[in-house]
Amino acid sequence: MRTHYCGDLNGSHDGQEVVLCGWVHRRRDHGGVIFVDLRDRDGLVQVVFDPDRAEIFARAEQVRSEFVLRVKGRVRPRPEGTVNPDLPTGEIEVLGLELEILNAAATPPIQLESHVADASEEVRLRYRYLDLRRPEMQARLRTRSQVSRVMRRFLDEHGFLDIETPILTKSTPEGARDYLVPSRTHPGEFFALPQSPQLFKQLLMMSGMDRYYQVARCFRDEDLRADRQPEFTQLDIEASFVDEETLMGLMESMIRTLFEEVNGETLPNPFPRMTYAEAMRRYGSDRPDLRVALELIDVADLMDGVDFKVFAGPAQDPEGRVAALRLPGGGSLTRKEIDGYTQFVGIYGAKGLAYIKVNEWSSKGREGLQSPILKFLPDATVEGIMARTGAEDGDLIFFGADKARVVNESIGALRVKLGEDRGLMAEGWHPLWVVDFPMFEHDPNADRWVALHHPFTAPKEEQLDSLSSDPGSCLSRAYDMVLNGTEVGGGSIRIHREAVQRQVFELLKISDEQAEERFGFLLQALKFGCPPHGGIAFGLDRLVMLMTGAQSIRDVMAFPKTQTAACLLTDAPSAVDEAQLKELALRLRQRG
Repeated sequence: MRTHYCGDLNGSHDGQEVVLCGWVHRRRDHGGVIFVDLRDRDGLVQVVFDPDRAEIFARAEQVRSEFVLRVKGRVRPRPEGTVNPDLPTGEIEVLGLELEILNAAATPPIQLESHVADASEEVRLRYRYLDLRRPEMQARLRTRSQVSRVMRRFLDEHGFLDIETPILTKSTPEGARDYLVPSRTHPGEFFALPQSPQLFKQLLMMSGMDRYYQVARCFRDEDLRADRQPEFTQLDIEASFVDEETLMGLMESMIRTLFEEVNGETLPNPFPRMTYAEAMRRYGSDRPDLRVALELIDVADLMDGVDFKVFAGPAQDPEGRVAALRLPGGGSLTRKEIDGYTQFVGIYGAKGLAYIKVNEWSSKGREGLQSPILKFLPDATVEGIMARTGAEDGDLIFFGADKARVVNESIGALRVKLGEDRGLMAEGWHPLWVVDFPMFEHDPNADRWVALHHPFTAPKEEQLDSLSSDPGSCLSRAYDMVLNGTEVGGGSIRIHREAVQRQVFELLKISDEQAEERFGFLLQALKFGCPPHGGIAFGLDRLVMLMTGAQSIRDVMAFPKTQTAACLLTDAPSAVDEAQLKELALRLRQRG
C-alpha cells in the first residue's frame, strides 16, 4: 500500500512520487491550502493539498485528527522560510496528488499532537493503543527493540544459545509470591508461573549446553513500585566453566557495546568495583548512585559516651549505627526545608533528623555552630565531628541514629535526594559492580537465616568450612551491576555440588522433606556431574527505562499493569464463570 515510511523522506527524494500511509497528527487550513502532518512509526511528514485539485481538496477538508490516510504525492523542497529544523523531514513536503481515507476516527481522549503530561496515567493505560501512537512512546519501544537486538547479537557472537524454558512450572516458594495456575487435568494441583528461569538454566548447564541465554518473561506477585511490574522481561544468561572474572568481564563488554550502539555513549572501561560492606558504609545502599559525591560518615565512636540517648543508644547497640552526612553549602537551608527532609526520612522509618549548621566554625569555634542538639554534645565530640566530616563554614551536617538498617535506608535515600534537589548530580553514566555480598542475613522474626540473593548462590570457596559454624560471616560469589543508582543486573556463581546445596538448605531451615518436595529434581541432577557454572539476569525494562530517560518502566512496556497489578485496557483480572471453575475443581469463597 505504500512505498516509504513518513519519517524516511528527505531532500534526496526531491521530485519522486511516493505513497504514504499513516495517521493525521495535525491538520491546518491556511488561506485555502490544507496542511496535514502525516505520522507513522518512523516519524512525521508535511503533506500539502491545494485547491487546484478540487476533488482531493474537498476530501482533505473532511480529514480530522487520527484519521487513517493513504496519500500519493510528489516530494518537493519546502518554500524558503518554512523549513523546520526540528523535524528530520523538515526540509521537504509532499504535494498531495491522491488521497484515500482508509478510516475515520472519533475524537481521541488523549491529545496525541503534544506531550500528554496533563493526561492521567489511568487514561493513558485505559487507551494504551492511542498512547502508543505518540512519537515519544514509539521511540521508546523502538529503542527497546534495538536494545534486545544488540544484546542478542552480542551473545550469539560469543557462543551463547537462545533456549526457551517452561512458563508452566513448579511452585518453589522462596522469595516473592508465585502466580499459581490451577490444573484441569490434575484436579487440586497447580502450576506456577516462573519468577525467573533460574533452576531450568542451571539444568541446561548440567545438560552440557555450556552457554545459554533467553529474553524471558517472569512473574512475581509482589507489591509494585515505579520499577516493578507483576510481569516483566529479563535477559537471562548462564555459562559453564566460568568464574566471576570471566563472566563479569563478558557482561561488562556487552553493556558497553549496548550503550555505544544504541545511545552513542562510551561507558568506563573497566567498571569500578566495590564490596557490599563498603557500599553500605559509604552510601547506605547496595546500589549506590555514584553521581552523588556525598557520603555517610560513621561517628558512633564519638557519640558512645554522650548524655544523649538518641545518639548514645544506637552508638552502644551492636546492631545500631550513628552516621553523619555533610552537605556542602547546606547552611542556606531554611527550617522549612529541613522539616521537609525530616518528613522524607520518616518514610524510611527514621524517628527524626538531627543537624548542625556550620555558620562560622573557622573563626568562632563552637559558638559559630547552630543546632538544637549542641547542648548535649561535649566539646571533644563536636571537634571530632567537625574534623571527621571536614565541614566548612556554610555547610550543614545531618545525622542518622538508629538501627543500622534504618540509618542506611533513610540517610542513604537522603543523600540522593539532596543530590537531586541541590544540583549535586554529576552528568553521564556511572556504572558499578557490587561484589562480596553476605551469603545470608538473619530474620529475627522467624529466627532463621535467609539467603540474601537466592539459595543456589555459591559461597566463597575458602569459607566452605565455616558455612555451618559461622554462616553470618560467609560471603557469597554474587555480583550486581548498578547504573546510576539502579540495579540493572544481578547474578552469581552457583552451587554445583549436591552436598553444599543440601548444607545451604539445612541452614535455611528447609528440611530434607521440603528440599525433596521443592527441589528434588535439582538435587538429583547435581549427582550426575554438574559443571561449575554461573550467570546473571538483566532487567530489560529497567535498562530501557534508564537509556530512554523514562520515569517508570511502565513507559517502556507496551501493555503494563497498574500499581494494583490490573490491566485497565482489558479490565483484567476479571471474574470467570461457574463452568470454568467447575472444570478446574475450584470453588470461590469470601475472604475474611
